[in-house]
Amino acid sequence: MPNEQLKYLNAINVVASAKSGALQLIHDKFEGDWGRAWHSDLAKYIPRDRDIEGKLVAPDYLKIQKRVDPDKEWAKLATNEINAITILDQEYPELLRHIPDPPFLLYVRGNHKAWANQCFGVVGTRALSEYGKRVVPHLVLDVARAGFNIVSGLAAGIDTLAHKTALDAGVPTIAVLGTGIDDATIFPPQNLALAHKIIEKDGAVISEYAIGTHGTKFSFPQRNRIISGLSRGVLVVEADQISGALITARCAAEQGRDVFAIPGSIFAKTSQGTNNILKKGAKLVTCAEDILEEYALELYAKGGPASGGKIKIKGDNLAEEKILAMLSSEPIGIDDIIRQTGLAVHETNATLTVMELKKKVKNLSGRFVLYG
Repeated sequence: MPNEQLKYLNAINVVASAKSGALQLIHDKFEGDWGRAWHSDLAKYIPRDRDIEGKLVAPDYLKIQKRVDPDKEWAKLATNEINAITILDQEYPELLRHIPDPPFLLYVRGNHKAWANQCFGVVGTRALSEYGKRVVPHLVLDVARAGFNIVSGLAAGIDTLAHKTALDAGVPTIAVLGTGIDDATIFPPQNLALAHKIIEKDGAVISEYAIGTHGTKFSFPQRNRIISGLSRGVLVVEADQISGALITARCAAEQGRDVFAIPGSIFAKTSQGTNNILKKGAKLVTCAEDILEEYALELYAKGGPASGGKIKIKGDNLAEEKILAMLSSEPIGIDDIIRQTGLAVHETNATLTVMELKKKVKNLSGRFVLYG
């Protein structure tokens, strides 16, 4: 789509705030002429919200539109290194294209082909327990290294841990936001550094919301359909009875995606939601193989572990890189590691301990090999 048309499409989305179906309706009405659409009465085509009493309400779209300068809004995208991709573009995620209510416009920071590989969603509660802290690295490292790019929502808790685990695995990860993706509106703000790292490590931060859009009670549930829409399947790690993760699971089921869940204690609040969706037919997961076996043929074709392929394990610091550079499938003792890397004894011991926890190396009775 020409930039002149994209400029007006972006401006319309600033006004419409990604209201469901609005951009597709405007596109159809004006036959893709976004400039002509911009100079019309947009309020006719933007769905209204409902207040707490169920009455239809709407902002004064005409007043909002008068405040929006299409040229300035377009310049903001370039300043923030944000790409705009429409459902009409070849780069648009193919799986997402076929869900019931696909976003017409996506904003992307980072690798706009991060979804070219097959993706897997991991979601859960913000108030994760010690159980959740152990489960995510235990499962997601193997799923990522088997060939999946991990998709989540950048929220505190399970989402954050899922993204970090994918980064530990050296695999791109995609964060789907219910806000704008400029630094000023990324939410939660404490995950801004994580968002930057996702972008730096060949992943992507994406949203259907324009620059400067803050989250609302509508925007976060709405973005969950994108998490599942990008993914072959979705794993719910921990969730209570009322949880955004369960909305993602419901979207996944409606989109024909696989839904997986981790069982938990019947006494734990954070397991009530996951245990309930297991009763309703979600696939129970106790190890990564429970997920991977569902995609064995695809993983084999993509050159994953089933065909002997390996995902390159990356070091998070110089000490890890030195150790990984010399390890293989042949066990090697710690004295040889110290001698060949030139690392101090205490640094080698500490680094190997951390790498074991990250599933980068295996300790075979004091001798070490690459994980795999």
